[in-house]
Amino acid sequence: MMESIWGLIGAVLASFVITAVGGPVIIPFLRRLKCGQTVRDDGPSSHLKKDGTPTMGGLLILFGVVVVSIFFLDSSPEIMPVLFMTLGFGLIGFIDDYIKVVCRRSMGLRAWQKLALQLIVTGLFVRYLYDYTDVTLAMEIPGIQGMWLDLGIWNVVVLFVVVLGTVNGTNLTDGLDGLAGSVTMIVAVFFAVVAIGHRNGIAPIACAVVGALMGFLLFNAHPAAVFMGDTGSLALGGFVAACGYLLEMPLYIAIVGIVYLVETGTVMLQVVYFKLTGGKRLFKMAPLHHHFELCGWSETAIVRMFTIVTALMCLLALFIM
Repeated sequence: MMESIWGLIGAVLASFVITAVGGPVIIPFLRRLKCGQTVRDDGPSSHLKKDGTPTMGGLLILFGVVVVSIFFLDSSPEIMPVLFMTLGFGLIGFIDDYIKVVCRRSMGLRAWQKLALQLIVTGLFVRYLYDYTDVTLAMEIPGIQGMWLDLGIWNVVVLFVVVLGTVNGTNLTDGLDGLAGSVTMIVAVFFAVVAIGHRNGIAPIACAVVGALMGFLLFNAHPAAVFMGDTGSLALGGFVAACGYLLEMPLYIAIVGIVYLVETGTVMLQVVYFKLTGGKRLFKMAPLHHHFELCGWSETAIVRMFTIVTALMCLLALFIM
């Protein structure tokens, strides 16, 4: 059932207040647990001063989103799979962060462990879509009205690629103060607008994410008092991927999530070019935001540029729908 506009505004405000009020409580708690980020020596030298900044701040985002979403479950049950993906990937990120900062194992989850958990969460999401929703895995082709891409059983394979690519692309984007939060907040606004226009029931959780990120950015904007960690970045990636599929428009993620795509692409290009050329680099550093840093851009300028690009791409997506 379509929620009232006032209800959706309330979702934004409530999640914002919960996150904003929770910050002064959770951040000192994370400091006491010594959940400080260890900055890598091979990153930009300007980041060394961030060593020890509390991480796992994604718990703040999740708390605001979950509390608000609970109040909409009866009227908008469509948010359940989106909430599951947000929490499921957030839990994977939390385990990874916990191992790194509390258990003091720098690598966190091993790559195969993280991938296995991501595959399990995605598989359960697919099962839920088939068993409890009428969502089709066919994909609306951007810019061509009434045209859908239906690959049959291969739709499931594409879903896994889209979900894992989006989740890990969001994770790679979380490399500067406020970057992943600012970009994903704009994407969440896009999904909220589309959900309202399509009378799709996921608008409340999209609005809750918008409010939670607004509150989180009070503490995460440069200079950050807390980082979201994998707890937050993986959760946001799960949210974006789930919204794309619940709205039956996963191909649009490549447009509105252009920053995630480019960040991932630059890492892949860097690795391939490095191996093919025997050690030469295509970019000064990957992902792309680090390249701009080493070119002399400030963190705030990079975040501002990436956020504006995301907003423009979201407007383009709305225009071609």
